[in-house]
Amino acid sequence: MAETRVSATTVAGLFLERVKASPNLPAYQYREGPGWQTVAWGAVGERVENIARGLRSLGLADEERCAVLAGTRFEWIIADKGILCAGGATTTIYPSSTSDECAFILRDSGAAYVFAENRDQLNKLLENRHQLPQVRHVILFDGEGGLEGFVLSLAELEQRGAARRAESPGAYELLARSVRPESLATLIYTSGTTGKPKGVRLTHDCWVYEAEAIDALKILGAEDVQYLWLPLAHSFGKVLEVAQLRIGFMSAVDGKAERLMENLATVRPTFIAVVPRILEKIHNKVVGRMQEEGGYRLALFRWAVAVGRRVSRLHAQQRRPGPWLALQHQLAKTLVYSKLHQRFGGRLRYFICGSAPLSEEIAEFFYAIGILTLEGYGLTESSAATFVNRPDMFRFGTVGPPMPGTELRIAPEDGEILIRGRGIMRGYHGLPEATAETLSADGWLRTGDIGRMEDGFLRITDRKKDLIKTSGGKYVAPQLFEGKLKAACPYVSHVLVHGNNRNFCTALISLDAEAIGEWATAHELGGKSLAALASEPSVKALVQLSVDAVNKGLAAHESVRKFALLPEELSLQAGELTPSLKVKRKEVEQKYRSVLEAFYTGSVQPD
Repeated sequence: MAETRVSATTVAGLFLERVKASPNLPAYQYREGPGWQTVAWGAVGERVENIARGLRSLGLADEERCAVLAGTRFEWIIADKGILCAGGATTTIYPSSTSDECAFILRDSGAAYVFAENRDQLNKLLENRHQLPQVRHVILFDGEGGLEGFVLSLAELEQRGAARRAESPGAYELLARSVRPESLATLIYTSGTTGKPKGVRLTHDCWVYEAEAIDALKILGAEDVQYLWLPLAHSFGKVLEVAQLRIGFMSAVDGKAERLMENLATVRPTFIAVVPRILEKIHNKVVGRMQEEGGYRLALFRWAVAVGRRVSRLHAQQRRPGPWLALQHQLAKTLVYSKLHQRFGGRLRYFICGSAPLSEEIAEFFYAIGILTLEGYGLTESSAATFVNRPDMFRFGTVGPPMPGTELRIAPEDGEILIRGRGIMRGYHGLPEATAETLSADGWLRTGDIGRMEDGFLRITDRKKDLIKTSGGKYVAPQLFEGKLKAACPYVSHVLVHGNNRNFCTALISLDAEAIGEWATAHELGGKSLAALASEPSVKALVQLSVDAVNKGLAAHESVRKFALLPEELSLQAGELTPSLKVKRKEVEQKYRSVLEAFYTGSVQPD
């Protein structure tokens, strides 16, 4: 494919230039019924223009907020583009949010318009409509308008916009090009693991910087195909939406996580952004089945993984494997992993992984099958991408070097990571004191994460607020044990290490329902509920083997001396996980407070 990169100083400008440069090239694929539809940039441009004109006809003002309350889908993207090209700003809301959470974000942001996915999401808004006098219209992706014009369908909005096109043909482009780099583009509310969410103010320039920095890495090209399933209410999904405008690759869009593996085989992407939990589930499923098969197949599998790890460690040192090791690596991929690679479509070059820590062992596992995982790091407050490993410069267990244009400092007093650059937020919406606590006067963002540099690569050691200090005064980074156990035991879903102000560490462990279910069937325990399996002595012993193995590699104060298997998986619906599938520690600890207290009752074990 010919070079199609474009440049501009705003997201609206990037979109206009992309449509002009690539009108007939495929822009998106999206699910429609059982199949996929492909739409070119020119057709996308027409729909976005109609949405932008439709919003202005309703009275949208410059930088006025329009909320999007929907899962990841093609309509989310064109609504977002329409808002920005109309001079407005997008407020994002997760579709899993409760009616009260939606009302809080809409009130706090001052959103005047809401794009809602369907009637279920509309009903959340109607429950608290009396609290939302500033909301003038709701636009439905799926469903008809009503309520005396308060609700419009997306088709009705686009029809309004199309009528305006005939009246003033050149007004749209003038409007889109009048948007300034420092105009508010996105108000993303942090999902957080504690406290009320804060609105992060990100400008057009923040996103343009991200697109330019990703492009400068030259790891993606116009010929690439992205599979986009991440929540677009999250900055990780949003940054890839903007990078696409700059570079020009095509994106296949479907936010249904349960269809991920099915879709990959059909779409055949060259890269996909993921959160660690997705890779953990795939890894656990493969490893669990191999362990159940045993014998020759298990021995071959373990040999292939060992070979892959040896090769990955050489590449991390920018060294090539010798002829014999290279031959073994090729054999390992051919004999063991080729079928799995085909399940991803056969063309996948990279996983781009972020939003939570990924264990080094799992990254090495996927590298053994010929798919490199480029782990990165960033915050909503830094427009997502701040550090990332490169195909020719990576080290598993780290989040890579800084993105071009990003500055880094490590605070000498506590090791906190401080970053500065164009991608940094312009503050928290309506919260000057919180902004001052997080942003220094000279632009340094206090991330709240602890880390260190290793030969130019950043290693995150833990969240500052998550560090455990035992009663003996020793610090423990809980993510160390948590990551290692998830890699060591294919039957584990989530792990939470507890021990602040205690004399030893303990853990709450949830089981992966699918993986432990297959194990149970093979061991004459099939048909039992997850809660019943969690209380089975044989299951406890199974997990204990992995806990013991992980503990052997840790200092005594870091090891987990007692653990409990939870009766159910932690879930987003129960409020135990954030939308990016990170554990909400305080909520989980509170829910299982009696279990944790029982670990220490009568205990006199020294730290």
